[in-house]
Amino acid sequence: MENKNEYLMGDDHKINRRKAIGGLGIGIAAMTVGPVFNVAAAPPAAAGLEDPTAKYPKPPFNEQKQPWPGLAGKMNPRPDHGETSYKGSGRLTGRKALITGGDSGMGRAAAIAYAREGADVAINYLPDEEPDAKEVIELIKKEGRIAVAIPGDLREEAFCKRLVNEAVKGLGGLDILVNNAARQQTRESILDLSAEDFDATMKTNVYAPFWLTKAALPHLKPGSVIIATTSVQATDPSGELFDYAQTKAANTAYVRSLAKQLAPKGIRVNGVAPGPIWTPLQVSGGATMEKLKNFGGDTPFGRPGQPAELGSIYVQLASSDASYSTGQVYGAAGGSGQP
Repeated sequence: MENKNEYLMGDDHKINRRKAIGGLGIGIAAMTVGPVFNVAAAPPAAAGLEDPTAKYPKPPFNEQKQPWPGLAGKMNPRPDHGETSYKGSGRLTGRKALITGGDSGMGRAAAIAYAREGADVAINYLPDEEPDAKEVIELIKKEGRIAVAIPGDLREEAFCKRLVNEAVKGLGGLDILVNNAARQQTRESILDLSAEDFDATMKTNVYAPFWLTKAALPHLKPGSVIIATTSVQATDPSGELFDYAQTKAANTAYVRSLAKQLAPKGIRVNGVAPGPIWTPLQVSGGATMEKLKNFGGDTPFGRPGQPAELGSIYVQLASSDASYSTGQVYGAAGGSGQP
């Protein structure tokens, strides 16, 4: 007796069930992937695309000069530190950061980004930078985070020790140290550079990170991070920044040496190497007036960078997502220079 399941439509229309099912499958597949006529297939819209060459102001800039150390609030155009643009996602929730030079520039961008990522933040700055610092403190508090302001001169070892202690006390601990503060003064010739100036640059840019690191290490547990702000000046120095460029080379070596020393302790050390970034350093003696007017114009992007464009780098280096990165220097120079 034949199996009646072998037939679907009687003797005159014998169709093998397997063929019927196979044909049905092909038909369904055809309906699924077949073209839909008279409908133009539009590519998905790309959200948030921005042309980096046109994102921020380009030179020429107006002549402007401020006494050292300068204020971001008085610059024209005013730098963007991410005050309105940076959006956090909880990547640093519960972390506790100390940032030197946190009133302006990359330090301010890092402070804003850290707070929006859920970290409590202490910033250090010079007393003359109080107006800028107040703005940063308010932005940190607005995120519901602890904000600690500690003004003082990093050229003094005693202050560096006190700075770390006050940050630890105010934050309830410490697991991110950002050595960002720097002194930069342009001098056309080494003959114009006094021993006092040279010493001030070395104390701010080289001695201070040394003192701060020694003071901070007893508080840093495995998983903590140290981040240094170095510069493309470390590998492609300008002739008029003789002393500053040397300190940035030292900062780069600081990162690579200290990373090897602290890796077994589970503490990561990395650096950020900016190119020409629009900060108060430039208008308070860090660049000649002629260079200032065309600042960043010789980069492939044709403009200087803004501090906000580096904030996410400091976040990434502090985040546990970057747990295998140590001894690295990350550049941001608009297409010119090397970290």
